[in-house]
Parts: sequence; C-alpha cells; structure tokens
Amino acid sequence: MAEEEPKPLNYIPEVILKKRKSNEQWAIRRKLQLEQRTRKSKGDNFAIKKPEQFIKDFRDRELDLIQMKQRGKRKRRGSVTPESKLLFIIRIGGKTDMHPKTRKILYSLRLRRIFNGVFVKANERMMEILQLVEPFVTYGYPNLKNVKDLIYKKGLAKIDQQRVPLTDNNFVEQALGNHGILCIEDIVNEVATVGPHFKEVIGLLCPFTLNKPDSKALFGKKKLYKDGGDTGNRQDQINELISKMN
Repeated sequence: MAEEEPKPLNYIPEVILKKRKSNEQWAIRRKLQLEQRTRKSKGDNFAIKKPEQFIKDFRDRELDLIQMKQRGKRKRRGSVTPESKLLFIIRIGGKTDMHPKTRKILYSLRLRRIFNGVFVKANERMMEILQLVEPFVTYGYPNLKNVKDLIYKKGLAKIDQQRVPLTDNNFVEQALGNHGILCIEDIVNEVATVGPHFKEVIGLLCPFTLNKPDSKALFGKKKLYKDGGDTGNRQDQINELISKMN
C-alpha cells in the first residue's frame, strides 16, 4: 500500500498575520476606551474597593434591614395627618448603607436619587411606609407658596420618556384637559388641595430635582428632626428646607 504524501501546511502571508495582530490590538484599545468612557459618564467615581469596605457596606445594609423591621413595629402616636392632606418628601440619604428592601421602597416613591422630592397624599399607609425609610428621608406639610414655587421653577413633565419643562399651558390642556385641568395654575391648585385628579397630575409630573442645601440646613445626622437630626417628619418646618433647596 502506497504511503500518502504529507499535505502541505497552509501558508498565511506575513502581511495578513500583521494585520490580524493590528486588528486585535485595536479591538483591545477600543474596549478599554469604551470602559473608560462608561466610568467617566457615571461621574468619575470608579474606584477599586478594599475588602474591608465591602464588609462594612454589607454590615451597614444588614443593620439597615434590622432597624427597618424595628421601625415597622413601632407604634405611631397621634393623628396621622394633623395639619394637611398633602406631604412633600425629600430623599436626603442612602447609598451603600441601604438594604435592597429600603431601596425598593424609595424607588416605589420615585425617590431614585438623593435630593429628589415628591408630593404624596398623607394617609395612614403612607406614614407607615415613611416610617420604614425614615433614616433616608425628611418630609412635612408644604404651604401653597412652596407648592407653587416648586411647580413653576422646577416642574418637569414626562412626555414620551423625555423630561420637558412645564411651561406651556397648551401642553397641560392636551395632557389633562379631560380632567378639567387646563393650565399650570390648575396643576398647582390640584396638588395643593389634593383634588380629585391628584393622581393624574402627579403621574404627569416628574420627581423634583432639588438643590443641595448648605450645612446649616442639613447636618448629616440620621437622628429624627425632633431630636436634633435631619430625618423624619418636620411638619410645617419642611417649608423652610424647601425654600433653601428650590
């Protein structure tokens, strides 16, 4: 039986090999550039965490969960809404020290970022929810002036997944005219009085992005406001803080 002749090895020209190597190097560089751009777009806050920091963050989150359960068992005294049907809530904290359950509650309130603010109806269920996330929010009863100032100065409406300044009465009429709300002043009135179409109006408004106040307005303390801290119910005193952050 005749021996088979060995097949010749495939020859790849050196030019093609160099081109492949060049393409691979370009792909690696491009990947690194995209990663750097992504990090920069997130605020240039990328940093390698030490193991100790991971442990601390984990313990903080677990402690937050334990404390949240304890707060949930705490009985609330007195009337739920002593002065107003309307609440304005401001998120003032919460980063790595929050348990995922806490974050979920804040997100359900549309408080996705620190210094976001929202109007909500003041009822027993809402007060129970706020009690669970008390270390990360402060709230109270806004007056008509602050309701009006917030809507006129920082009011944004969500249209087709985009945020649009609330400046055009024609748009208000198109969005809410079937509820008898025809202009920005009608929106102010509906929010301030917690009117029958409060839910529809709030559904149109984006959460308010407030300015960071100075250290005299917020002390960075997780204690309740009534105990000399920043968090929890400020009742009418929330108006002073709103004025400083609007």
